[in-house]
Amino acid sequence: MTPTKSSRPSVRDRILSTASELFYKEGVNNVGIDRIIAESGVAKMSLYNHFKSKDDLIATWLQQRDERWRIWFKATVERLATEPSDRVLAIFDALQEWFEQPNFRGCAFINSTIELANPEHPGYQVSLHHQQTIFDYIYSLVKSAELSDPEILTQQLILLFEGAIVVAMMQHNIEVAVRAKQAASVLVTAKSKS
Repeated sequence: MTPTKSSRPSVRDRILSTASELFYKEGVNNVGIDRIIAESGVAKMSLYNHFKSKDDLIATWLQQRDERWRIWFKATVERLATEPSDRVLAIFDALQEWFEQPNFRGCAFINSTIELANPEHPGYQVSLHHQQTIFDYIYSLVKSAELSDPEILTQQLILLFEGAIVVAMMQHNIEVAVRAKQAASVLVTAKSKS
């Protein structure tokens, strides 16, 4: 069957899909525009008609990834736990599921921030926004669970959360999510209101 025009991904989507795969797998600094053009099968002018620069493409990729990842993360936490207090710890169960995926290569936002280094880079800014939205989500879980010192507890949970991601990526150790959850459980128990 011949694909219809509407069933074929748009040029923009093909560029983003190719860039997404390559940037996540190999890093934003290791992948050039020429490679993205070659692998997506588009003309150079087409790429620049959709993205004004590689920096713009990186930022757009990270924005898309942010939206998709947050939707997946929240849905996974909500699927894994129904009670507010259980959801606080379910964030680590969600991490475990993510770490078990065969294409896991760490956090695109942490990885990109390290590679980009410049806080003014639009991709760096998207990464900071992503980190803040994850903090806000975990903070909302902590507040819903009525745990004391929610700001401090959320900061502590974020340290365990992001630390687990880095260790899982660097050491290819998916069990680190279990260890992070154990440490988080101690913190949550200490902050539980009697």
